[in-house]
Amino acid sequence: MSRQPQLGPTAHVDSFTRDNLPPPDLWPELELGRFQYPEYLNAAVELTDRMVEQGFGDRVALIGNGRIRTYKELTDWTNRIAHALVEDYGVKPGNRVLIRSPNNPAMVACWLAATKAGAVVVNTMPMLRRGELSRIVDKAQISHALCDTRLMDDLTRVAQESDYLDTVIGFDGSANHDAELDRAALTKPVQFDAIRTGRDDVALLGFTSGTTGEPKATMHFHRDLLIIADAYAREVLDVQPEDVFVGSPPLAFTFGLGGLAIFPLRFGASAALLENASPPNLIEIIQAHRATICFTAPTAYRVMMQAMDAGADLSSLRAAVSAGETLPAPVYEEWKQKTGKPMLDGIGSTEMLHIFISNRFDDSHPGCTGRPVSGYRARIIGPDGQELPPGELGRLAVRGPVGCRYLDDHDKQRNYVLDGWNLTGDTFLQDDEGRFHFAARNDGIILSAGYNIAGPEVEAALLAHPDVLECAVVGAPDPDRGQIVRAHVVMRPGVGTGPNMARILQDHVKQEIAPYKYPRKIVFQDSLPKTESGKIQRFRLLEDRD
Repeated sequence: MSRQPQLGPTAHVDSFTRDNLPPPDLWPELELGRFQYPEYLNAAVELTDRMVEQGFGDRVALIGNGRIRTYKELTDWTNRIAHALVEDYGVKPGNRVLIRSPNNPAMVACWLAATKAGAVVVNTMPMLRRGELSRIVDKAQISHALCDTRLMDDLTRVAQESDYLDTVIGFDGSANHDAELDRAALTKPVQFDAIRTGRDDVALLGFTSGTTGEPKATMHFHRDLLIIADAYAREVLDVQPEDVFVGSPPLAFTFGLGGLAIFPLRFGASAALLENASPPNLIEIIQAHRATICFTAPTAYRVMMQAMDAGADLSSLRAAVSAGETLPAPVYEEWKQKTGKPMLDGIGSTEMLHIFISNRFDDSHPGCTGRPVSGYRARIIGPDGQELPPGELGRLAVRGPVGCRYLDDHDKQRNYVLDGWNLTGDTFLQDDEGRFHFAARNDGIILSAGYNIAGPEVEAALLAHPDVLECAVVGAPDPDRGQIVRAHVVMRPGVGTGPNMARILQDHVKQEIAPYKYPRKIVFQDSLPKTESGKIQRFRLLEDRD
């Protein structure tokens, strides 16, 4: 029987995305349950115009680059830009529109405006260069690009060489708003009849991070953008209009787009955006705006806790969400000890759009990812696809109201979807009480002399030592044992390194966990390679053959 639901009406005159959905037999099972939306739905309208209609017009929506925008101002701004995109630049419903910018209110406004115009948006990070952008443009057959004028050069060159991209429009991401798109929008009316998109028209293409070679694009409907808010953000975070969101993940990542745009705007809350979301800058903005919900990686939380020791006031935070990198138990425990509040670990994926398993405020444990968000189901499966009993390591399989749809990539779709379940590429176990515990990426288990060793467990043991600031564990080739555990360690300022400290850390790990798991090699480093969102790039550590 077909897993693909009957697709409703479409407003897309450019049918590229619907034409390139996976075939019916490769769809995951979708369990929409309570997540029912009107047949016609434009997610951007729901996050702006509808919020004004509901009385949020004078409340602050976005903060950034020295400006504050209310919901009414954001609605008017996005409607003016949408007019310009349609009337001056010829954007048609279903066209793919790329946006290139650091995290700032103008990027959010461009995303919302393009979505109102019926476009399929592809948000990209400033750190991408010409070759990477060119592959995205070709994969998604992008016709228009909206670019912060500070980042135009690479996209302009891509357009000169591309068979698809013929229009690159600059916008001013700073507080001045004086660039081509801004000037075009300035003369437009503040009312815009948004394109009447279908609830299952594709609204967003999310390109997966951390891969090499051919990029993978995941396809998300208008209803999907609201589902992640109405599931995770409503149930787990209990978002209120008084909340102020901050965080480090780029809006180009679905994790960042959800946590720093969709979630606050869905519930009349505010988002304070940072172009450079370093831990010191995060601390500053949390204090300045009394932020209540933070999204960042465990490494940033460790720096924030050091700042608390030096007098930083982070008491306004009621929710510290950790994702993108496994949350070590020592970081969780230190945060709870310092703040009296649990840190919310969770797991999501670009394919599934956002977090689907999470701890709760009243059900949170160190070294535990938590339980499925309402509307989702999860289980652990073995190599044959059969469900495993509690306590056994296996692949994590998830099913819910959203699911993986790769753009025109049947092979990758087959690898991610099995018997209607989404396979995330992670090794987990489920305990007797139904909670899920992360072990490693499926390809990240270290096999040493017949023992399966999960790198995050060794990392947690190392981080429990008071002199360790950061660490990352990988498997290094070894002629005798197949692999050995190799730890890359950053010590706290003023702490010595060398063979003696290596032995101290090795002995410490042996006291924390089973001795066979200790790191047989320790590499001391000044810093660890990270993505823009703070995720440690272990593949770069694997390149170290020493």
